[in-house]
Amino acid sequence: MMSSLSCFDLGEHMLSVDEARQALLTLVDGQLATESVALAQAHGRVLAKPVTAPFNVPGHTNSAMDGIALSWPEEGVAGSLRRVGSALAGRPFAGRVGSGECVSITTGAPLPPGTDTVIMVEQLQQHGDVVDILQADRVKRGQNVRQAGEDLRRGEVALESGRRLEAAALGLLASLGCASVEVRRQPRVAVFSTGDEVTAPGQPRADAAIYDANRFTLMGMLQEHGAEVLDLGIVPDDPQALEDALAQAAQLADLVVSSGGVSVGQADHTRAALERLGRLTLWRIAMRPGRPMACGVMGDSATPFLGLPGNPVACMVTCLVFVIPLVRKLQGRELRSPAWQAVADSDFRSREGRTDYSRGVLKRSDDGTLRVVNTGSQGSGILSSMVAAECLVEIPADKAAVAINDMVTVFPLFRFP
Repeated sequence: MMSSLSCFDLGEHMLSVDEARQALLTLVDGQLATESVALAQAHGRVLAKPVTAPFNVPGHTNSAMDGIALSWPEEGVAGSLRRVGSALAGRPFAGRVGSGECVSITTGAPLPPGTDTVIMVEQLQQHGDVVDILQADRVKRGQNVRQAGEDLRRGEVALESGRRLEAAALGLLASLGCASVEVRRQPRVAVFSTGDEVTAPGQPRADAAIYDANRFTLMGMLQEHGAEVLDLGIVPDDPQALEDALAQAAQLADLVVSSGGVSVGQADHTRAALERLGRLTLWRIAMRPGRPMACGVMGDSATPFLGLPGNPVACMVTCLVFVIPLVRKLQGRELRSPAWQAVADSDFRSREGRTDYSRGVLKRSDDGTLRVVNTGSQGSGILSSMVAAECLVEIPADKAAVAINDMVTVFPLFRFP
């Protein structure tokens, strides 16, 4: 999938977030192959081709209410109506409805010939087949009627390619008779952690050790964004074991992601193994949290590799800012997650010359304005702040500070974006 090694040509200067993101996107060339899956297995997958409506939806003009169907004259109805039959959702009325006549009708039933209006049952007074309309002055011609094709016209695009299929989209596909759907293959992302101090949950923890949180947050975020995760666990700090694990990952995965162990000043086993398998460069990025990051390619397939910071929040933020756009490109989706504008309801720490990402909580003021307040301490090791957060607040590098009532850009932390 290799198209360029431009990420190796950026030198040693501090990179902006946009520079780093654009360079990383050159490491994957195009989208993954397509496959057909049954609709029941398509939840969360990404459409590879547009889906068009094979017929009008709804297929016929029908009633939106239980009641009666009739032709409503300009001057309104004077006197009683005679009921001449009924129209049901599965059994339409066979004849034509004349002047002064009506038919009982249920929700979804085709509107009989000669009718254009439905009056709900609560507005009727009925005596056998004689029907009187209550408050006739409130009736409007065409009310409570759903026109054929008002949802979708035959041949109209119902869902665009690149759309991730959530519950409503699955229902729409089913309503069009789709038993299967063409989707992109899920990106395979191999994830591992490094470091002598990292311990797997459930194992005894030494005094200087930490439990491996990053691997689980990375796997969770990648799965939330539609990737298939290959869990390599904690790779031992042994040069040959590390090289063997990475070589296997390069063959199996579309992308390999690690946390910790690659920045300057840390143990160099990971860097050495990566450099034997391919190419690696270390970056300093003008952002907070998450400044140190590694970028490279491995094996004959030139599988992209990203080494993320070890601090838990920095690991999550850099995954959202840099890894997820790569996943979205492989899926054929828009590269950036949806962003909103909000009014700051608290001060946000910032410094000119770097892009800051703060954790925020969203709320609506009485006038409907979307506002955001920070979650408190913004340290890159405070994982509980990510649990509390509903969004990331992006403060661009050209902004020296954010005060209350300033406008900011927020990226909602959708659990199914």
